[in-house]
Amino acid sequence: MRPGTPPPEGHPVIRLLLADDQDLIRSALSALLDLESDFEVVASVDRGDKVLDAARAARPDVALLDIEMPGLDGLAAAARLTAELPGCRVVILTTFGRAGYLRRAMTAGAVGFVVKDAPPEALADAIRRVVRGERVVDPDLAAATLAAGDSPLTARERDVLEAARPGGSVADIAAALFLSEGTVRNHLSSVIAKTGTRNRMEALRTADERGWL
Repeated sequence: MRPGTPPPEGHPVIRLLLADDQDLIRSALSALLDLESDFEVVASVDRGDKVLDAARAARPDVALLDIEMPGLDGLAAAARLTAELPGCRVVILTTFGRAGYLRRAMTAGAVGFVVKDAPPEALADAIRRVVRGERVVDPDLAAATLAAGDSPLTARERDVLEAARPGGSVADIAAALFLSEGTVRNHLSSVIAKTGTRNRMEALRTADERGWL
């Protein structure tokens, strides 16, 4: 981005909220964005559970959210933010360029997904484009998401796999979902076969990466 670039004629300043748990990255990003004369960073938080309160107070036009943050991850924060303040456009800005994250981000209401190693000019362009009403997604990530295809898992298989996330036993999963242990075993076997993995935790990781949960 070029310092001191004047905003387009008649274009208002774009108000930004930044959310990233790494102080150095958040500070550097704020300084970089403030070089643009049509950007103003109006809020900066280090936890996902601070995003909504900060947005209520500052009323940003665009929120740039990291995914992995304490308190609440960026995808959950995006869902809350778009539900309560739909006028604020959400852009996910993350190190983790995974197809699964992109699917979940779009479901949460995000209109942009930019990886952190993108050129600074790409981020500035993404912010301006989402304000104009466009969707902006890293092209390589979009291609990977399409390649991953639609989920082969049934709704019940997804439920069982999600219930397996804490690492509990088959009995624990069965109790949580009010199913028999035999039914849970059958669903887990089907999920493992469909994901081409060796066990439930590998299946969970694969399903996450492909955006099937």
